[in-house]
Amino acid sequence: MKQPLGVILAGGQATRLGGGDKGRLMLGDRSILSHVIERLEPQVAGLALNANGDATRFDDLGLPVIADDLDGFAGPLAGVLAGLDWAAEQGGETIVTAAADTPFFPCDLVPRLLMATDGMEHRLALAATPRGEGEATKSMSRSGLIRHPTFGLWPVALRHDLRAALDGGLRKVVLWTDPHDGRLAEFPTSLGNPFFNVNTAEDLSEARRMVGAV
Repeated sequence: MKQPLGVILAGGQATRLGGGDKGRLMLGDRSILSHVIERLEPQVAGLALNANGDATRFDDLGLPVIADDLDGFAGPLAGVLAGLDWAAEQGGETIVTAAADTPFFPCDLVPRLLMATDGMEHRLALAATPRGEGEATKSMSRSGLIRHPTFGLWPVALRHDLRAALDGGLRKVVLWTDPHDGRLAEFPTSLGNPFFNVNTAEDLSEARRMVGAV
């Protein structure tokens, strides 16, 4: 199979951090988004940024910017669909998505997702981690793992099915992946949650502390 293309999902609304692009916040001498690009780019055949609004604000990154083509804020699945449509134009078979506010995700994200989907006709999987003590259960799978829906491997062949689901009002990622027998790629948490993301000012402070320790 072809190596997946990569899509960074940056279309979210940073309401708890005063709006704007979370990925542009600084961690050390680089932005969160720069950390994400550095981790994902070596793992994929090509990279694009999913973001809405004025695309020229990302010109300095040198990446193609693809916007959601659905009205309103339709959540991460709209970004996945935009990425799949872009990948189809590039002749790609799959994409791997990563969130623009998650700077410490695993450097073996793509290999583990590919391994988890070995043998599938349409490779579809989400990243997952063991549940930590006191961790919320809303994203828990039946196997007891916490799913991270913005980190996944998605097949271009199912993009029309996804569009139909979104047009029908579906928004929750797992309500689409589960009926398609999406699998889970488990990542260890022995060194902390690799999918820690920046949502609040406190998270940003913690991420800055972590950068100093990495």
